Amino acid sequence: MELQQLRYVVEVAATSSFTRAAERCFVTQSALSHQIAALERELGRRLFIRSSRSVRLSEAGEAFVGHARAAVRAAEQAREDAAAVDGAVVGTLRIGVIPTVTAIDLPAVLMAFRGQHPQARVELQVGNSDTLVTRLRRGDLDVALLGLRDGVDPVGVASRVLSRDRLVAAVPRGHALAGAEAIRIEDLADQTFADFPAATSGRAQSDAAFTSAGVTRDVAFEADSATLILGLVEAGLAVTLLAPETVARSGADVVTIDVLDGPRRVEYVAWDKAAPRTVARAFLAVLAAVPGEHGAEASSSS
Repeated sequence: MELQQLRYVVEVAATSSFTRAAERCFVTQSALSHQIAALERELGRRLFIRSSRSVRLSEAGEAFVGHARAAVRAAEQAREDAAAVDGAVVGTLRIGVIPTVTAIDLPAVLMAFRGQHPQARVELQVGNSDTLVTRLRRGDLDVALLGLRDGVDPVGVASRVLSRDRLVAAVPRGHALAGAEAIRIEDLADQTFADFPAATSGRAQSDAAFTSAGVTRDVAFEADSATLILGLVEAGLAVTLLAPETVARSGADVVTIDVLDGPRRVEYVAWDKAAPRTVARAFLAVLAAVPGEHGAEASSSS
């Protein structure tokens, strides 16, 4: 059993794809498949159930992959700790972000991080907050930038608040509400909405506000992309609620209106609360030094 084989198992489990895992490991798919097959022969167990459409962990794979992740993390930390003796930060920073992050200028922060730590590699993944927290707790990510509704903290990770915003309504130009300076939730009761998919953290912010106001709404369009949501609004097909900076950065030709009793969104930076890797600590230090970064006291939730 070799460390590289364990890395391959971890990546296939994370991506559910031999092809994507091979790309992330910078090897050919045939080489990765050969090494996993060799490991399976050594163990006498299939780690993955393969079909023409999907790859998933077998029961033995589920039992094995947690130990594989721990071994890979320990090896990475050993390498980073050895380099840290000379003050160097090495290894790969795996950072996950929501598509609507607005609390920081992420490209500028990553550029500052790479400028201070040129030997470190950065990998960026985009997803919804629920998925990112799960991947963070599982050790697939080192840092995550999240957006949650007010009053809901990230669970099982350490975190720090970056910003708090009240969502605004975005409506098409020429809409009946477009001239209003401010509205209330009840004023949107008969509108057709575009929003994030049901049961996601991005959607929960608005759902909770409408439930609290005792107002039902029609979400006819669901999308993972704020750009697509705003495109639907611009086309006159729907209205939506989004963070004001998300709308401003999009360049969409829509009208924004303050919602007096609208939902509030909190953006967090989150990381492994037990043993953050050196690259994660280095990134957090760079982030804390960014002018205007909204830092609250760090906290951890179980």
